[in-house]
Amino acid sequence: MIRLYDYWRSSASYRVRIALGLAGLDWQTVPVDLLAGEQRSPDHLARNPQGFVPALEIDGRCLTQSLAIVEYLNETHDMALLPNDPHARAQVRATALAIAADIHPVCNLGPARHAVAQSNGGITMEGWMQHFIAPGLAAVEAMVEDGSFCHGKGVTLADICLMPQLYNTHRWGVDMQPLPKLRRIEAHLAGLPAFQAAHPDRVKP
Repeated sequence: MIRLYDYWRSSASYRVRIALGLAGLDWQTVPVDLLAGEQRSPDHLARNPQGFVPALEIDGRCLTQSLAIVEYLNETHDMALLPNDPHARAQVRATALAIAADIHPVCNLGPARHAVAQSNGGITMEGWMQHFIAPGLAAVEAMVEDGSFCHGKGVTLADICLMPQLYNTHRWGVDMQPLPKLRRIEAHLAGLPAFQAAHPDRVKP
C-alpha cells in the first residue's frame, strides 16, 4: 500500500498527487491538517523530521521533499519527466526550481503569517503573496517555451510544479493577463486526467 501524508491545499503535496496519477499508481491519502498543527505531532515528525508535507510511504521506505519524491517516481516508473538531453534537462529543472525553491518557500504560510504578524498591519496576506508571486511568475513566463507544456511536447517536472503554483496564484488574486504562455499551458494541463484528479477541489476533505 502506498500512503501519501497530504494536506489538500499544500502545493508540495499537489505536485506529488499529480506525479502519482501520471505514474498510474493507486495510493491511500492520510490527511495531515496543517492548520491544526498535526505536522508537528510526534508521529508525523517520525516520518518527516522537518514537519512538512508530503511524506510518501512507498516500496518499504518513507520519502520526503516533493521534488525528490517526483524524481523517485520518475526513475522507478519510467515517466520521462526529465529530458535525456543534458541542456534540456537543466532547463526543466531550472524552471521547476524557480517555482519550488524561489516562489513557493517565501509564500508558504509560515513565513507569510510571520511577516504579517510582525508588520503591525503594514502587510496583508494578499499583499505579501502578490508581491512575490507576480514577479516570480513573470520570470517563469520568460523561461518556458511557447507551446502547450513548459518544455517540449509532454509533461515534465516543470509542469508538475507550475500547476500548484497557479492554483495559489488564482487564490491570492494575482493578475495573469501579462502571462500568456503560462495561461496557455495551464489551460492545456487542466484537461489532463492526472492534473484534474490531483486538484485541491477534488481532494478537499
